[in-house]
Amino acid sequence: MKINTIIIDDEPFAIKVIQKHLEKFKNFSIVSTFNNPIDAIEVIENENIDVIFLDINMPKMNGIEFIKNITLKSHVVITTAYREFAIDAYELDALDYLVKPIPFNRFLKTVNKLTQRISNINYNSSQKNDAYIFLKVDKKLVKVKYKDILYIESLKDYIKVSTTTDNHIVHKSLTSISEELPNDLFLRIHRSYTISIDKINYVEGNSLTINKKRIPIGRKYLSNTKQVILNANNNN
Repeated sequence: MKINTIIIDDEPFAIKVIQKHLEKFKNFSIVSTFNNPIDAIEVIENENIDVIFLDINMPKMNGIEFIKNITLKSHVVITTAYREFAIDAYELDALDYLVKPIPFNRFLKTVNKLTQRISNINYNSSQKNDAYIFLKVDKKLVKVKYKDILYIESLKDYIKVSTTTDNHIVHKSLTSISEELPNDLFLRIHRSYTISIDKINYVEGNSLTINKKRIPIGRKYLSNTKQVILNANNNN
C-alpha cells in the first residue's frame, strides 16, 4: 500500500523535517512540496493524494481557510507552531495536529493513525490481513502486522508487544498504542493489557487465555470485555 503525500509549508526547514521523518517509512511517497496552498491545488485535483501535511500561517491563504474553501478527499495533518488552532483543526476533521518542532515519536503516532485510517477505507480481506503498525524498537522501525499480535503488556514506561514469532519492547504507553490500533481487532481488558480479540483461546471467570498465557480482566473492563467477545462470536 503506497501512501501518496504532499507537504505545504512556507518554511523550508519545516518541510525538511517532515521529509526526513517520512523517509523512514517506505510506504510513504512524497509527490511534491509547496510553500503555499494555492500552488498545490492543481496537484490535489489531478493526482491521487492520500495525505496533506499542512501548515497554518502561510502567504496567499492560510491552512484553515484552505480546508474551508477547497473540497479535499485527502487526509489532512495540521503542522504548526501554534497550539491555539487545535480546536479549529479538529472541527474541520483534520486527522491529526502536530506542533513544531515535531519530534519523531509523535510523528510516528500520526503515521500509524494514517496507515490505519487508509487501510480501513481500502479494506478487502487480503488488505486486512496485511494491515500493520510501525513500532520503534531500540533505534529501528519494526513493521508488525496486526494479525501477528497476540497481546500487549504494560511495563511502566514501556510496553511488551507479544506476537506469534517474537516479543518487542517499545518505549510507549499502553494507552497510546491502544489508541493507534483498530478497535474492531484489539481490546483493552486491563490497565496492563490490550489483547487481540481473535487470538483468545477461552475465557474463564475474570481472566482469558491467549497462547497458553492467562491474562487477567480488570474489574472495570469486565462487562465490556464479555460484551465485545460475545458480539465477535455472534458475527462469526
